[in-house]
Amino acid sequence: MLGDLHCHTKLSDSSMGIDDLIVLAQKRGVETIAITDRDCQAGNIRAKIIGERKGITVIPGVELSAYDSKRDAYAEIICYLADSPDRLEGLCHRNVATRKRATQLMTLKVARLYPITAELVTKCATGSTAIFESHIMHALAECGLTDRLYGDLYRELFSRESDKNILVTAKYPEPAEIIEAIHEAGGIAVLAHPGTRDSFELLEELVPAGLDGVEVWHPDNTEEQTEKLLKFAKKHSLLTIGGTEFKGMYSSKPLCVGDICTPEAGVKALMSYKSKMKKKKAAEKKA
Repeated sequence: MLGDLHCHTKLSDSSMGIDDLIVLAQKRGVETIAITDRDCQAGNIRAKIIGERKGITVIPGVELSAYDSKRDAYAEIICYLADSPDRLEGLCHRNVATRKRATQLMTLKVARLYPITAELVTKCATGSTAIFESHIMHALAECGLTDRLYGDLYRELFSRESDKNILVTAKYPEPAEIIEAIHEAGGIAVLAHPGTRDSFELLEELVPAGLDGVEVWHPDNTEEQTEKLLKFAKKHSLLTIGGTEFKGMYSSKPLCVGDICTPEAGVKALMSYKSKMKKKKAAEKKA
């Protein structure tokens, strides 16, 4: 029972809708997936229903945006299997509003540099809860200004090292605050892709803050990073999660659902984690 536990849909920053994503998983023989849209839980119920029809287990999740002010860097914490997901709705709405303010400014900036309109960017983001960098690049591609979503133009606009970048910093809650909110909702907190953001220092700091797991298997990881994360997880008794971070045509490299998966043992550990922790707490109380 391998599981691709990091999949996005059109509700956030993927080009593919829920129905097509689940059919794709079925055709690929991937029995378990997790829907982890950015700051959006709206697709979880629908995905579960469609998954049951297609014989696919869909684990509900959400990837929550965080801002690590100590290192002036973004981070994402995935919440899996929240008992009370409604408790995260306020946080999701605030994060979406923060992102909208930032991307509106970025859209205005890019429209001054290139002959695109804010209206076209908004059309490219139809179905999403917000505008993402991929939607801006989509609009540029529609106008024939680039033939690659993640080529030289992307680096010019969205790299901090570029003197032409249009970046606007969105100030999300601190990672430890996100973990606290996840636990209050009865969810499992997993640090997403620390290898891609070089978040190893942050990872160390989040263990005492109650982090439950870490994304070990990711398409952008090097073999050394994966091995380092596995050792770290074992040392600190963390769940080990993996997935493609599937985004359809908005993926930064050719990837299909199931290309990167969590091993069966990891999926089972995630599904049984909360009952295991309850037993552990009960045993500690008796002692």
